[in-house]
Amino acid sequence: MPPGLIVYESRQGPEATMERLMAAVAEKGLTVLAHIDHAGAAAKAGLALRPTDLLIFGNPKGGTPLMQAAQTMGIDLPLKALVWQDGDGRTWLGYNDPGWLAARHDVTNDQVVSAMRGMLAGLAAKATA
Repeated sequence: MPPGLIVYESRQGPEATMERLMAAVAEKGLTVLAHIDHAGAAAKAGLALRPTDLLIFGNPKGGTPLMQAAQTMGIDLPLKALVWQDGDGRTWLGYNDPGWLAARHDVTNDQVVSAMRGMLAGLAAKATA
């Protein structure tokens, strides 16, 4: 896997995993900013792509302190989670490690990074169970 990417294998298919992720995000009180169906867009262009969905979500109270430290964090925030199905039919959920993102932008805010890590791990666990 690429550096900084945290990945969970899902016990659900891609559609159910995304539905569960969206429900967990809503339950946590986070805002869904976009849901991008990469496979659907590929199909409209006449191209084949296994299920690949991106969810963009967040909360300004969480991300803003990181962007106050380095505005370049705005390229990586809000948070994103990708759900995809591999060639063997297994479903995966992945997201960028907030600590990796903070290091990328030379930001030190252990409290926010730790909170984001815990929150993302909880969302991923709910979505993939």
